[in-house]
Amino acid sequence: MTGTHCLLMRRELIAPQVAPQWPAGITVQHYTPEQAQAVHQLLQLAYLDGGGQIPTLERWLKAFETDAEYDPELCLLVRDAAGLVGVAQCWTSAYIKDLVVHPRARGQGLGRALLQQALVMFAERREGFVDLRVLEDNLPARRLYESVGLHVVRRELLP
Repeated sequence: MTGTHCLLMRRELIAPQVAPQWPAGITVQHYTPEQAQAVHQLLQLAYLDGGGQIPTLERWLKAFETDAEYDPELCLLVRDAAGLVGVAQCWTSAYIKDLVVHPRARGQGLGRALLQQALVMFAERREGFVDLRVLEDNLPARRLYESVGLHVVRRELLP
């Protein structure tokens, strides 16, 4: 019997990082608690396609804001004229916990720009590398990550 696997992917930060190219009309800001509900809703929506799960708002918020690796400066929010369209939730251990783009905004380069901004942030913090996990069968996300230089470090069976 086979189970679901995820891949631990890594990108070394030795070379200078590429600055993100944001589409027109996009603004980038850091997370504030007032935006928790909108962030949670986007995570839920985005994970419908990617196969992940997000707990209830209350459980997610408690786990997110009380985690020892939480830093609101490492949570990027991307907005267009209609609202929140992207989130990169990162931890202080140079780990990208969540990276999602609203379905209506996909195909515009937002995922790549969010990922590149996260790499720039961690390079500025003098981290040696950045890690993330992705479900093995999430091919669109894997292609994005590989296109900016992340490589598979290990394959893990999910509990």
